[in-house]
Amino acid sequence: MAKLSGASPNREILQAALQGLEAQRQKLDEQIAQVRAMMGNRVGRPPKSASTPVPEVTAPSNGRKRRTLSSEARKRIAAAQKKRWASFRKTQE
Repeated sequence: MAKLSGASPNREILQAALQGLEAQRQKLDEQIAQVRAMMGNRVGRPPKSASTPVPEVTAPSNGRKRRTLSSEARKRIAAAQKKRWASFRKTQE
C-alpha cells in the first residue's frame, strides 16, 4: 500500500479503500468459482481409502481391439531388455 502524506490516513479513505479491496476479492472469488466449475470442481487428489474400489484396467473404449503378445515374444523382449541393462551396468563400472 502506498504511503499517504501527513501524520495518519483519514478513516474515510481507509474505509473506501477497504470497500474497494473487498469488491475486488468478491469478483476474484466469483471468477475462481467459475474456473473450478469448468474443471469439474476437482481440487487435488481424492483420498486413498479402503472403501473406494480400484478401477479395473479395461481395453480402450475407442473400438480398437487390444493386441496381446505371445509368451515367446514376451521372453524375447525380456531378454533384450536384460541385455541392454547388462551393457548399461557394464559401462557404469
